[in-house]
Amino acid sequence: MRVCMVLEGCYPYVRGGVSTWTHSLITSNPQHEYVLWLIGAKAEDRGNFKYEIPKNVVEIHEIFLDDALRLRGSARDRFHFNRQQTAALKELILCGRPDWETLFDLYHTKRVSALSFLMSEDFLKILIEVCEEKYPYISFADFFHSIRSMFLPILYLLGQEAPEADVYHASSTGYGGVLAALGAWKYSRPYLLTEHGIYTREREEEILRAKWIPPRFRQQWINLFYMLSSCAYERADGVTSLFQRYADIQAELGCDPAKQQVIGNGIRVERFAAVPDKEPDGYVDIAAVVRIHPIKDIKTLIQAFFALKQRMPNVRLHILGDTDDEEYAEECRALIRELQIEDLDMPGNVDVLAYLARTDFTVLSSISEGQPLAVLESLAAGRPCVTTDVGCCRGLLEGNEGDDYGPAGIVVPPMHPKALANAMELMAAREEMRREMGEAGRKRVNTYYLHDDMVQNYNRAYEEVAGRWRALDLN
Repeated sequence: MRVCMVLEGCYPYVRGGVSTWTHSLITSNPQHEYVLWLIGAKAEDRGNFKYEIPKNVVEIHEIFLDDALRLRGSARDRFHFNRQQTAALKELILCGRPDWETLFDLYHTKRVSALSFLMSEDFLKILIEVCEEKYPYISFADFFHSIRSMFLPILYLLGQEAPEADVYHASSTGYGGVLAALGAWKYSRPYLLTEHGIYTREREEEILRAKWIPPRFRQQWINLFYMLSSCAYERADGVTSLFQRYADIQAELGCDPAKQQVIGNGIRVERFAAVPDKEPDGYVDIAAVVRIHPIKDIKTLIQAFFALKQRMPNVRLHILGDTDDEEYAEECRALIRELQIEDLDMPGNVDVLAYLARTDFTVLSSISEGQPLAVLESLAAGRPCVTTDVGCCRGLLEGNEGDDYGPAGIVVPPMHPKALANAMELMAAREEMRREMGEAGRKRVNTYYLHDDMVQNYNRAYEEVAGRWRALDLN
């Protein structure tokens, strides 16, 4: 089977999380050929891969959104849209429910120039109509430039060459979800969507905090990503999530429950089973295996550790992982310097297994997660965790229905330095509790989160969506 993985902002450019899942899935399926259809933010990242590309990856297609800013177009181009095409374009700008097949045909098959359209009188007429109907009290100049910046990346993506495959597998909704829908439409092939988090909700949180988006346009940007998610849910033949609560949210957002299934993450537990107990040295060592990114809320972790250090001088914190956002990383380092915190290091990407052998427990301070592999790996190594109550962290640490292994850590509210510090203090002070929690976590992972089970479930999902298409062809 030839599988096209459509990936946005992750593998193979950054490590951890979805990237780890992707690499594991590909390397575990040597019987399949994989095509990587990649969406990145900046063209300067072209070919800058953090992973050795597996041998069964037969093609790589890179698309960078900032390349759209270098497009050339002409305001003199005239377009002759029929009523159906005009309606689809207007509904797109309204962030409603556009006819995606009409848009695919316009920008992919008929090769309408994205930039020329956005410079054209035809676009201006549609925009004036939308503005008069929906936004009569907003500066038209501001509205014009905001709408152009919102839709240039989307129309640019629709004009990309689509690699051919037997199944298109997107790791998110958003831009990647629409691109997968385009490939599936062009070649009449099935489309599987996997969400590790709820992409729409994550973008909404980022938009509400974003300083570069004027407040009057934030809802429009939020509506944009809800529209892209609707496209992905409606056009996908199968939709997976990591746990039931996320499946329920997908359904609330419009996904047909008949398409849905839950496929949890899995890890190679044998890699972590051999991690030895830490040798006593008078210190309690805490590790945070995370990307340095605002969504991981490293600043709250630093503040919590500062408070903990005042109470327990014999603690050390190791923040392990690549930097996704250099500006945010520098803000974190500045905070450490300002608070004059000792025994806190940020060594970057490291051998996690080696660090776990020197760790008493781990911590995760994220404001959004799915089913974090870092927590599964920590538990598989017998290390309990302190996590925020996001994603399915509570289920990993406390168990779900029918699971009587007992607690494997402590859950605290997100963005709450005091609660995080208190939980870390309790964990650091009680060695026997750590041992019991670590053993409970090891048993839970060994029972419910095995790598081979995950791979088999995704292969079954490939066969199911491909089987539906074969049945349609026979009819």
